[in-house]
Amino acid sequence: MHMADALLAPAVAATMYAASAVTVGASVKTLKKDETTAKLPTMAVTSALVFAGQMINYTIPGTGSSGHLCGGMLLSALLGPQAGFLSMVVILTIQCLFFADGGLLALGANCWNMAFYGCFVGYYFLWRPIMSSSCFSALGTKAAERARIVLASVLGCVLTLQLGAFSVVLETSVSGITELPFAAFVGIMQPIHLAIGLVEGLITAAVLMFVYEARPELLMDVNAGDAAVQGRCSLRTTLAVLTAVVVVVGGGLSLVASANPDGLEWSMFGNAEAGYSANMGLDEESYGISSGAADALGAVQEKTAFLPDYAFADSDSAAGTSVSGLVGSAMVAGAAILVCVAGGFFRKKKIAEKA
Repeated sequence: MHMADALLAPAVAATMYAASAVTVGASVKTLKKDETTAKLPTMAVTSALVFAGQMINYTIPGTGSSGHLCGGMLLSALLGPQAGFLSMVVILTIQCLFFADGGLLALGANCWNMAFYGCFVGYYFLWRPIMSSSCFSALGTKAAERARIVLASVLGCVLTLQLGAFSVVLETSVSGITELPFAAFVGIMQPIHLAIGLVEGLITAAVLMFVYEARPELLMDVNAGDAAVQGRCSLRTTLAVLTAVVVVVGGGLSLVASANPDGLEWSMFGNAEAGYSANMGLDEESYGISSGAADALGAVQEKTAFLPDYAFADSDSAAGTSVSGLVGSAMVAGAAILVCVAGGFFRKKKIAEKA
């Protein structure tokens, strides 16, 4: 669902930048230093996991489309909404600047559409209420927690992806892109992202179920103090397993990702070449809005993106995809650590000034 710059008028893009920036500021201010420090290794590994996971497009049968993990629900369940949102912003910024995935002008909108809903709406309206409820309690402690994890993961991913897809439609409509009439665009975007959200929900549930079995205290709102839900692995082992998954997914499975267009591209351009619907039928070379701001930021992106489209520049070598997965995951993990360290430094400085 990474939006390109051509989908946004500069005024709309600036508004979405402001909304995302305010949320970043509020998230940094809300986080407590000790909580951030304690979660630093988990934040680094899970952020890398989401980056690698987003490289795996899975086919939506019978449509000619594909989807990929968004990751907001996964990160908020493990890190909380604020740290999860900051991790998603790190991921999306690195994807944009160094891999040319999503426009630089559209980065604020992409952070809002892909991070805000999953991390805040998904957590506060679904994850926490479901995990704190007594539903499924008749199944016993562990079985009930497993059922709640699956339910919250699937419902959370479906709802938040629907909200993100609808926001894309609203943003393009407000931008005045007449090639994407509101009603028709909604009618295509929402159903395909419902299917994508269902698959993401199952993937999210699988990852969170592993964490629950290994180290339940890593999950938000799980009563890990109960003797019935003690983990089977050490924290080091759990993070090592997740790191191994990052390497396998980013460096290996990324090579077999679906070549079908993702939900947003499919909605706009279709996949008629493969025998599927043309949908909105836009020309991939000429659509949307051209602006000086987009051109200027696009020039910046061309200079910073050293692995554009997750490949070596001017090369069809499959090794470019593997390198992109491994390098990008490492960059995301490192950036997540830097965010935590920088946040702790500024909090210490602020406390010292007050004293």
